[in-house]
Parts: sequence; C-alpha cells; structure tokens
Amino acid sequence: MRRLTLTILGIALVSSGNIQSAESDQLPLTGAWRLVSDGVMGGVSTGTMRSEEHEGRMSVCLAGDVSTANNGGFIQLALDVDAAFAARAADYDGVSLKVLGNGERYNVHLRSSDLWLPWQSYRAEFVAGAEWTSVRLPFAGFAPYKTGSELRPQKLKRIGVVAIGRDFTADICVADLAFYRDR
Repeated sequence: MRRLTLTILGIALVSSGNIQSAESDQLPLTGAWRLVSDGVMGGVSTGTMRSEEHEGRMSVCLAGDVSTANNGGFIQLALDVDAAFAARAADYDGVSLKVLGNGERYNVHLRSSDLWLPWQSYRAEFVAGAEWTSVRLPFAGFAPYKTGSELRPQKLKRIGVVAIGRDFTADICVADLAFYRDR
C-alpha cells in the first residue's frame, strides 16, 4: 500500500507546511483547518475546534451540538487543499484517516473545482468509535451530493470532516489524513 500522508500537528496541518509521500516528496500545502457551521446559512448548530494529544497522537478535534432547527444541521472541520497536492490525488485510490470519537456517524466531504454551489460535495460516511481506528474511504465510494459531476480527485479543493444531518452531540478527533493506493 502506498500513502501520501498529511500529518496533523496542532490546528495547522503539517507545521512545516509540507506533505511527505512514501518517497519523501515534499509538496506544498497552504492553509489550516477551520471550523464551519450551519450558522453561515441561518442554522443554530454550535461547535468548537481544538488541538490536543490523545494516546501520544496530536490531533485536531471537533465537538459540539448539531441541530436541524432553522434548516440547519452541520458542523465541520474544513481544510483547503493546495492545487499541487490535488494534482497528485488522482494517483491514489482514496482517503484514509485515523479517528477517535463518541460512536457516532460522521462524513468526509470532498469539494472540487467542478462544484459551484456551497452545498454541493462528494460524501462518504464512517463511524468514529471510542478507540483510534483507521478508516479507508475509496474515491469510488464518495457519492455526489446535489451535483451531476463525477468526482475528479485531481480537482480537489477542500476536505471536510463533518457532523451532519440529525440532532446529536459531535465529538471526533482526527490524527492522520492520507491519500492511499492499494496497487
């Protein structure tokens, strides 16, 4: 298995601003994780983002209350993806991440330059249990949401870890985020 790994150190993704692949290629990645909630569209969900260490792993964490009141229903950790990194994403089979949570269902949402409207994305679901777990989400398994466009990983612009769609308390930490290859 070949992996292009993004290591989360604190809130910023990779404190040096670089990503290392299995071949030690250095690829630039601009930006840092940020918290986004349904408040941008009038919803009332609330959340916090924090950096902390769990069992020796630095992680970025999302906690809060998701509410479907007032047409809302999400909180998310979002990371903009550098174009040079995205250009290599098509060489991989999917997204993997290590997660620790409260046993709830969460999503990974991918946005690409093929999408125009803020509610469009490609989505895959997973459960974050009480122990660190590796989750693998193949690109082929991401479902288009409110778009007819197929996912083209090389056009990736943003990755989101999302608590969405129902009233519940979210509590999830992500320690690793990677693109993986099975071949």
